[in-house]
Amino acid sequence: MAKLYFRYSAMNAGKSTALLQVAHNYEEQGQNVFLYTAAIDHRYGVGKVTSRLGPQRDAATFDGQFDFFTQAPDVSCILVDEAQFLTADQVRQLHKLAHVRGIPVICYGLRSDFLGEPFSGSTYLMALSDTIEELKNICTCGKKATMNIRVSEQGQRITEGAQIDIGGNERYQHVCGRCFYK
Repeated sequence: MAKLYFRYSAMNAGKSTALLQVAHNYEEQGQNVFLYTAAIDHRYGVGKVTSRLGPQRDAATFDGQFDFFTQAPDVSCILVDEAQFLTADQVRQLHKLAHVRGIPVICYGLRSDFLGEPFSGSTYLMALSDTIEELKNICTCGKKATMNIRVSEQGQRITEGAQIDIGGNERYQHVCGRCFYK
């Protein structure tokens, strides 16, 4: 039975690396996978799933208007990077794909933003996913990192602003709950 999976973590825990590894594993067995990533994420080029370790693959992009159920190809597995940017309807479409068309869907994303507020896509993935898995990361203090903070160019914490501001290590840090509230 196919399922909808949500694999989440704070930033820099290896979500994209894990996605690329899953794609490789399916393809090594002669099965076809299809990769999606958010059109809004342009850090490494639009339509690229990129690991900070170096590996990169092309992917189809989704925006808020994309319909996964009607446009998804018939493949062995669908992999979605930056899943926090999905809409509620898109999460429902992916859930339906898994249960009606029998295609496993594995989504990778953040659970919350730099203020500790949930992303809409992550909220619905937590509600509808058949399997939810946390990928672990470590805070600089040594505890498990579960939160993200946004920082300025000078390294100062930013505590207001738009929920979405695309960036990498230069804009965000992963921290534990204790360090989040310092």
